[in-house]
Amino acid sequence: MEKNAKIFVAGSKGLVGSALVRQLTSRGYTNLLLPEISELDLTCQQDVADFFAKEKPEYVFLAAAKVGGIHANNTYPAEFIYLNLAIQNNVIHQSYLHGVKRLLFLGSSCIYPQLAPQPMKEEYLLTGLLEPTNEPYALAKIAGIKMCESYNRQYGTKFIAVMPTNLYGPGDNFHPENSHVLPALIRRFHEAKVKQEARRKELGVKSKEQRSLTTSPLTHDSSPGDSVVIWGSGTPRRELLYVDDMAGGCMHLMELSDQHIAPELLSYPKPCFVNLGTGEDVTIRELAETVRAVVGFSGSLVFDATKPDGTPRKLQDVSRMHRLGWKHSVSLEQGIRNTYEWFVENRAAKGD
Repeated sequence: MEKNAKIFVAGSKGLVGSALVRQLTSRGYTNLLLPEISELDLTCQQDVADFFAKEKPEYVFLAAAKVGGIHANNTYPAEFIYLNLAIQNNVIHQSYLHGVKRLLFLGSSCIYPQLAPQPMKEEYLLTGLLEPTNEPYALAKIAGIKMCESYNRQYGTKFIAVMPTNLYGPGDNFHPENSHVLPALIRRFHEAKVKQEARRKELGVKSKEQRSLTTSPLTHDSSPGDSVVIWGSGTPRRELLYVDDMAGGCMHLMELSDQHIAPELLSYPKPCFVNLGTGEDVTIRELAETVRAVVGFSGSLVFDATKPDGTPRKLQDVSRMHRLGWKHSVSLEQGIRNTYEWFVENRAAKGD
């Protein structure tokens, strides 16, 4: 991409979009189109057509989407399929009509069958039934992939897609019910820690700063009521990717030469999408224990097996992305620390 090229980031205020903007800015791209939701309704066909006709973007990052965890997907299935289909149909079609040089569509690892072989390769798409809890969202993302692929085949466009694994990081959604597993855990452990410390203060227990440096944050010096409830059995395995690593991977693909990227992503019948992840996973229990340690909560974990687990395992095969020259750089623990620091700072700024 040319440094002065017009670049449209759809969904620039969300978790993914804001990370892409950080990457673009840090790499010297200054001609960015970042309309607010109040300025551009991506679900309105005419609004999107007018925007492309006026602004004429040369490159597009399609990061706008309605996203959420298991609870949100179960509660709002119609919204998840309708809004995501509307957004991507409008943006992809107008990108074709106005000669966009390259478009990158952000998908999700939930496109793969519920019981897909592990790790999941790109060619496993549409080889089995989807996870029921997020099927409407997954179907919308699959449609987006196939739309990019179809436009490439019929019109010779250069539209590609990435399937990030579970993303987290600064700017995440920490809603108590509608967030993904990691931000939900961060919020629960933080709030439990605050209550725990307030109770200790009332009881005259020494503050954390006065304790011996040899005391572990996981020691069991807590009250019987000090616990955090976690949905499911804790046994499912998940792969997580720090959002700034995701943005770096997207930038890597957009900056590759046509000659380099064409054999891998633009040559039908090869898939026009690529997995974006770490190639490493952990159980929900292990994830919860890491969050507990980072937050500094000393209570116990309680797993509510009456709640759905979701897919038993979601580990992506990232060898295709590695062949294209990119690997992640932020460890899970460091990413959680960065995310927790952002969460605490922003809660304090809002007066929560």
